[in-house]
Amino acid sequence: MAERRLQVFHAVAKHFSFTKAADALFMTQPAVTFQIRQLEEHFNTRLFDRAHGRISLTPAGVVALEYAERILELSAELDTQMKELSGQMAGPLLIGASTTIAEYLLPQILGEFKAQHPSVVPRLFVANSEAVQSRAAERSLDVGFIEGDSHLPSIAAEVVCDDELQVVCAPEHPLARLEVATPKALMEHAFVSREAGSGTREVIDHYLQKAGFGPDSLQVMMEVGSPEALKGMVATGVGFAIMSRSTVMKEIRLGELVQIPLSPPLIRHLSVVYPRERFHSRLVNSFVQFAKERLVEMHAADVRAAGGRVRA
Repeated sequence: MAERRLQVFHAVAKHFSFTKAADALFMTQPAVTFQIRQLEEHFNTRLFDRAHGRISLTPAGVVALEYAERILELSAELDTQMKELSGQMAGPLLIGASTTIAEYLLPQILGEFKAQHPSVVPRLFVANSEAVQSRAAERSLDVGFIEGDSHLPSIAAEVVCDDELQVVCAPEHPLARLEVATPKALMEHAFVSREAGSGTREVIDHYLQKAGFGPDSLQVMMEVGSPEALKGMVATGVGFAIMSRSTVMKEIRLGELVQIPLSPPLIRHLSVVYPRERFHSRLVNSFVQFAKERLVEMHAADVRAAGGRVRA
């Protein structure tokens, strides 16, 4: 029985969708359907119930999934152990990262790590923090980097460094005249928000709740799914946003945006997450340690560069 069939079965079982499994595996949907049909013929039983446009595991499928996860994990461990016995630091490295971390912090880290280990092939999955945690829990990622903390019991999380969020607005916006911004002052202005599931949005909601304001207190005029889109909207003057200081340093220097510290300050964690009770190769452990050290160094450099001068 080919391992590829188990990989395809595992993906369909996790996504409950032939289409999503095909996307995740970079296959066509007919190819996925063919692999599942071959696997069902091999076992002489149905693994999925297909009804009303939805699929679910049959009792046989539930048993097959338990074994498939163990077999695939052992196969991956075998490959890794053989490479490490030969002294290699090579192979795929499956990394997930929230949008902010992936766009502004990880590119430099991945470039430096790749330069030291040319035979390593990093694969970066970019999504919001919620999606990265879900992928890590499914064990389809070796490691993930998220904003905030993880609350999934199947995920181990380590805080790497702190990250300060501040109010961001156009220079002509009324908030730009303030030295510091209180939660109460924010309620009077239109707000451009990140999407649901974003680590940034979750941290902001908790911050406002702690200050005595419910999640619907802000005048949300738009939700956007990336920091770049958020900056573009705010620069037009339609509203303000709350963003990581590290994401807008260039725009601050150019005078396109202004940052105003919050009072009290809004500090969140950047965390590394990975599946609990899973064998971690020397490659994964080396990358995690390297990334943690570089994130701490980059955070310290960011603080030094700001030097308290966070406004244009």
